[in-house]
Amino acid sequence: MKRIVVVGASLAGLRGVETLRRRGFDGSLTLVSAESHLPYDRPPLSKELIRGEREPDQLLLRPKDAYDELELDWRRGHRAVALELAERRVVLDDGERLAYDGLLIATGGAARALPGTDALRGVHVLRTLDDALAIRSALEAGPRVAVIGAGFIGSEVAASCRQLGLDVTVVEALDVPLVGSIGPTMGAACAALHADHGVALRCGVSVDGFDGSERVEAVRLSDGSRIDADLVVVGIGVRPETGWLEGSGLALDDGVVCDATCAANAPGVVAAGDVARFANPRFGESMRIEHWTHAVEQGMAAAARLLDGEAAAPFAPVPFFWSDQYDVKIQFAGRVRPDDEIRVVHGSIEERRFVALYARAGRLVGALAWNRPRQLIGYRRMLREQASFEAALAQAARSS
Repeated sequence: MKRIVVVGASLAGLRGVETLRRRGFDGSLTLVSAESHLPYDRPPLSKELIRGEREPDQLLLRPKDAYDELELDWRRGHRAVALELAERRVVLDDGERLAYDGLLIATGGAARALPGTDALRGVHVLRTLDDALAIRSALEAGPRVAVIGAGFIGSEVAASCRQLGLDVTVVEALDVPLVGSIGPTMGAACAALHADHGVALRCGVSVDGFDGSERVEAVRLSDGSRIDADLVVVGIGVRPETGWLEGSGLALDDGVVCDATCAANAPGVVAAGDVARFANPRFGESMRIEHWTHAVEQGMAAAARLLDGEAAAPFAPVPFFWSDQYDVKIQFAGRVRPDDEIRVVHGSIEERRFVALYARAGRLVGALAWNRPRQLIGYRRMLREQASFEAALAQAARSS
């Protein structure tokens, strides 16, 4: 393998590039980036950056002067628009065709927008550095803020705006926030956390439309009510960036379909990060994960698959994410379903400092910690070992 192309220069793509060089790949290595910025860290965008506590150059994933050693053929500010599988070429928006022996797809995802908001000023999504800077600039005027969606991005934006002293309303179509990620009981705890800090949370309603001719003035809801707002941030999830792959012959299903080694259904093609849907043998299901730790680990695993071929080890992670909201660090490891058994084993929900364990069919499948990061470490290890729920409860009893 002499020529590798990596499409996507965010966390997964960059870690893939670094792994290739660290493992001794000395061939041509091209990195395609739709953004002109150097690769940057996304988690601070909804927190420190929009609050004005950090600047863009403090978010770089790698120092500016540390790229020469990677010997990259950069294509910054260019987007991949097509993949020619038979010819093994990536087509860029300027017409250039990049030939490859190995291809790592790490194009991530794009923020989902609400229909009819393109021409309405004051309505934002948050995915990129430029998105975050636009929101930060708008917050300087002290607007009334409406956040659509109480997922992690929406919740973090709401928390940041409250920390800036702004009036904030969050609209969530589901009955409680984060049901799919941490279950209904703990989702209710997240709703209570918002209430503790003065956020008006409207659950079980959807957005019908917006008032305002050129700039947003209010949000209309499905129950007939109206929320006055000068700034709206839409946080209703992301869609994987696979449009450029349609018609290529690559298998797509809410992401690039991969096996347990991150390999797609074409020779020499792998995928990693938000764009990859892979078979996780540890949980026996296909999953697409949109979290920081996963992007790091899968970027490295996909690079290893290019170098090791079919001898590459299966990628079988325990999903892990965290979210900083107000004065609470929320951390979760595992994979849950709404009907999983949940038991609080350390602390209490009321004091906003606890650990809860999730069980399914007698097996430990998840662990949630609020402001108890050290205790979560042991349960992450037990999840990797596929421990029983009984063993996890015994461990909790010993450490209480």
